Amino acid sequence: MTTSEEFSIPPAGAGGSFSHTPGKKMVCLDVDGTIVFHDGRMSEAVKQAGRALVADGHTVVVSTGRSLPATLPVIETFGIEHGYAVCSNGGVTVRIDVSLEEGYEVLDRRVFDPAPALDALVDRLPNARYAIETSVGDFLSTERFEDMSFGLDARGVSFQEMKQAEAVRLVVNSTESTAEEFAVAVQSIGLHGVTYSVGWSAWLDIAAAGVTKGSSLEALRERLQVPSEDTVAVGDGRNDIEMLAWAARGVAMGQAPQEVVEAADELTAPVEEDGLVPVLRSLLPQD
Repeated sequence: MTTSEEFSIPPAGAGGSFSHTPGKKMVCLDVDGTIVFHDGRMSEAVKQAGRALVADGHTVVVSTGRSLPATLPVIETFGIEHGYAVCSNGGVTVRIDVSLEEGYEVLDRRVFDPAPALDALVDRLPNARYAIETSVGDFLSTERFEDMSFGLDARGVSFQEMKQAEAVRLVVNSTESTAEEFAVAVQSIGLHGVTYSVGWSAWLDIAAAGVTKGSSLEALRERLQVPSEDTVAVGDGRNDIEMLAWAARGVAMGQAPQEVVEAADELTAPVEEDGLVPVLRSLLPQD
């Protein structure tokens, strides 16, 4: 059963929280393959364009499959001191406020029971690696499964213990399959009661039913009272499809798969050519 913790995203301006500036855009940016190269590096051009957009008063929302700890360095590099981020493919929404003790507060966390999905997956993918981001922000994993998107070391547990966890995100990775073989295997399993997307490699991200970057961004947009026509999104992965379709201006990176391009309104250059930069510059005052 999918559940949700009793968090509510406050209205703009409530309790001194950040509010959206009328006339500015709500700009929602994927991280890996969009803001940073696939090895995690951010170019100086992207950094400067991102900082300029924040300084100009736009609401820049880092919207990523990464967990919160792995998202915070990107937020800091862009100079976002008051704002929001959507992490774990929509599973976690946070308010950024550098005056808080930790620099943020979790506003919404969407959780689900991972056991049915794990049972279905292990029958078909017995040699895959599994990791769970729990409702308290820890990572549990089988084998020695670490990834930079986790943002912290995963704790090795038994498969039974993993099934008993309350999950925000379930990650599955196969070292024995090509991306195409993995995608076919996942589709044949017929997962129910969850939302999932297959990545560039033999990688699967699973969230609570109905939870995507797009669904969480829409909830945030409503709370911030941002007009729909003022939304912009940029991404490159299959987990960005709902976000790109949601935005008034959805931009796919040049290396995106065809189904991602089809969900977008326009196409920019690949991440290796800093394709995000002209998109961000187009939102800034022109000389």
